[in-house]
Amino acid sequence: MTSSSQRPAPDKLALTVILPTYNERENVPVLIRDILRSVRSPVQVLVVDDNSPDGTWQIVKQLAAEDGRVHLLHRTVERGLTSAIWAGIRAAGTDAVSWMDVDLAMPANVIPLLLERLEAGADIAVGSRYVPGGSDPGHSAMASAFSRVINMFAAVLLRAGVRDYTSGFIAARRSVFDRIELRGDYGEYCIDLLARAAFAGMRIEEVPYACGARLSGESKTGASFTDYLRRGMGYVVTVLRLAIRRS
Repeated sequence: MTSSSQRPAPDKLALTVILPTYNERENVPVLIRDILRSVRSPVQVLVVDDNSPDGTWQIVKQLAAEDGRVHLLHRTVERGLTSAIWAGIRAAGTDAVSWMDVDLAMPANVIPLLLERLEAGADIAVGSRYVPGGSDPGHSAMASAFSRVINMFAAVLLRAGVRDYTSGFIAARRSVFDRIELRGDYGEYCIDLLARAAFAGMRIEEVPYACGARLSGESKTGASFTDYLRRGMGYVVTVLRLAIRRS
């Protein structure tokens, strides 16, 4: 996916930023512009869209025709966040891959900081709300409380040195995925990836960032106590499974 005119300097990693989308037509062009403006290293943006009824993929197709750094993977059969990220990873032809939410809660100007950690030797860099300098001002008190409890639970049981297991804002060397395949639903895949990478001796570093609020569109995480409880139970099961495997 990297053209000859965009070959990186020897000390730089070429990057593909994977954006999994479903009904994000208002947010995705803003985020793509932010990424291309923020990342100075050779970069490609790959949008993996699950046939959004609002025409997100059509917007991206137009952007791709205007800028060769933008690419579209339009899926009409497969569905789901984890499979979309994994499809993007498989399609990427760069040294490093990154992914993030498309709701504009995750700032694009953090991506170069994640990439710097990879270039300094990390295997995985995590945008973290829970290391010093990070915060989560964009979510409700209930959402933040659930997230903190789950991450504290994971940190205690998994003992992998990670504070934000459910980040979903990741950059990694492409070679990581020669050994680890993504699995699990929604945030479960992120817990699973970070824990297995740590268990395998990979170097994981966290970069602080402030997670904002969704700019427009509908949240995919749910908003009620029941929604958070149901999703939280999936996280708990994932953590327990991984902790048992490590013991």
